[in-house]
Amino acid sequence: MGKMRQLSGLLAASPLMRWGLAIMLLMLLLVLFAPLLTPRSPVTQIDPVAGGHLPPGARRQAVRLQDGRWLLAEDARWTEEGLRLERGGTTEVIPIEEVERLPTPTGLERRFFPLGTDRFGRDVWSRILYGGRVSLTIGLLAAALALTLGLAVGSVAATVGGVVDSLLMRLVDGLLSFPRLFLVLTLSALFGARTWVVILVLGATSWMTAARLVRAELLQLGERDFVTAARAIGQHPVRVFWRHLLPGALAPVLVDTTLRVGDIILIEAALSFLGLGVQPPLPSWGNMIADGSDALVSAWWVTVFPGLAIALTVIAFNLVGDGLRDLLHPRTGSTAS
Repeated sequence: MGKMRQLSGLLAASPLMRWGLAIMLLMLLLVLFAPLLTPRSPVTQIDPVAGGHLPPGARRQAVRLQDGRWLLAEDARWTEEGLRLERGGTTEVIPIEEVERLPTPTGLERRFFPLGTDRFGRDVWSRILYGGRVSLTIGLLAAALALTLGLAVGSVAATVGGVVDSLLMRLVDGLLSFPRLFLVLTLSALFGARTWVVILVLGATSWMTAARLVRAELLQLGERDFVTAARAIGQHPVRVFWRHLLPGALAPVLVDTTLRVGDIILIEAALSFLGLGVQPPLPSWGNMIADGSDALVSAWWVTVFPGLAIALTVIAFNLVGDGLRDLLHPRTGSTAS
């Protein structure tokens, strides 16, 4: 109850954290219910000739042919010769026997593209939501992996001590001194660009800070009176660790993990932009930006909207991380302000 009251007080006093939580929850709900909120598959190419790089808010008549293909047109009218289509400033007549009539009053379908289309005629709105699923999954799972590795290494270093502590910390120092982006690029190139490989690579290169935080907190807590008392009454070292040391060391690590999610999403976007992350046609925010990089002026929406999604998500996680830091370490938060 005390923590709940603290959290309620923090939310009341920190409008930025409220905004961060609101944006985070909105993003999570959008990607979770993507199948209900998107009219079509994110990988379906619909008439790249007439449907490529349609601007936001575009409306088109969709015509389905007997062979399964779809055609988009600014205007479609039935005539005696067939279906007359106005497509990209040209007129085309499709014979009636080649058109599959849909169960609508006109036999055609009206399609709306709220955020436009990319060069292949794929709906940008659908790709952003499904790409958010991929990017957020990578960010959350890689951060969870980094948290697990950091807790394990930091706990072993702090509890065993001696030579083991020195070796583990020198390993951490060595990995931190190595250029991380170069390491990530090298591992991605060596092991491929499959989604699970990206998660493992990003998680395996993000645990060092968590390990140092855990070790420092455990060493500090080990000198507290309540830990000394627990040892004095004969509690088993494992019980002391799980009941008294680890819960106290989790607070700064959880804050770091929250901030780490945004950092991992940015790195995944960079990898996908360079072609070493999530591979098309599976969408992610990073490869969506790469797809639109060749038409930044004429089709700005292909790049801008996924870029905004990345920026909002990273800002939201950072705001929540800052709020958690103020909640768990109120003195540090008040001093910083």
